[in-house]
Amino acid sequence: MSRILLIVLLLMATAGAIVTYGDPDQIARARDNISQIFDRNDSDVSAAPAPAVQITRSQGGEFAFRAKINGVVAPMVIDTGATSVVLTWETAKAIGLPTEMLEYNVDLETAGGHTKAARLTLDRLAVGKLVEKSVPALVVQRGQMKTNLLGMSFLDRLESWGVRADKLMLNGYPELSASTHRRPHTAVD
Repeated sequence: MSRILLIVLLLMATAGAIVTYGDPDQIARARDNISQIFDRNDSDVSAAPAPAVQITRSQGGEFAFRAKINGVVAPMVIDTGATSVVLTWETAKAIGLPTEMLEYNVDLETAGGHTKAARLTLDRLAVGKLVEKSVPALVVQRGQMKTNLLGMSFLDRLESWGVRADKLMLNGYPELSASTHRRPHTAVD
């Protein structure tokens, strides 16, 4: 916002100088100065390549993979019919979530039938190079599911996702960063 305000002020000052002096050389220098400001600002901001992940369909027909949930590796399956990421109780316990403090008050229909789940927010969920923070999720009661589901609470955050033949492509958004303030981009398994 302050950058836009600065540019508007520079344009107003230039316009004022043009009206006041009407000197063609001054006008040309002002135009060149403004062009340099815009060119420099455009080159300072660049887009890092968008992270993408490709998952191959398993022989069972699922798109199964290993994710990192709060830094801990856990098996998952893509489920576009699940409105949320859903974790098994066993995975929640393994990644250090306070399973004894969870309140199982959400009705949930699974492939195995009706069950109850608890709401929580995952600090960090990584699928390859795609990393999302503060991801809403559910945890089912002990023994109610066999696998973790990557549902729409993660998939909706992506720029796009789709299936071609036996490959599922997950595409994140490119990160915009200033060249002088670039953060290192690290891959996540």
